[in-house]
Amino acid sequence: MKKIPIHGEYITLGQFLKLVDCIQTGGQAKFFLQEHPVQVNGQPETRRGRKLYVRDTIAIEGVGEYVITGPT
Repeated sequence: MKKIPIHGEYITLGQFLKLVDCIQTGGQAKFFLQEHPVQVNGQPETRRGRKLYVRDTIAIEGVGEYVITGPT
């Protein structure tokens, strides 16, 4: 499981997808989520605006698993 540090209180799922290089622009998030199963804390998620907080886990089918951490 890869650790992804954030510096604010939260990051949106769309921003996260961009951060981990799944998409190039924020506008691609909607289409990516329609075509690739994503789970946040074990639950399916399709909202690009979903807020991700420290200790949330994200699993992207065919890509990998991640956990949100605080700044290092």
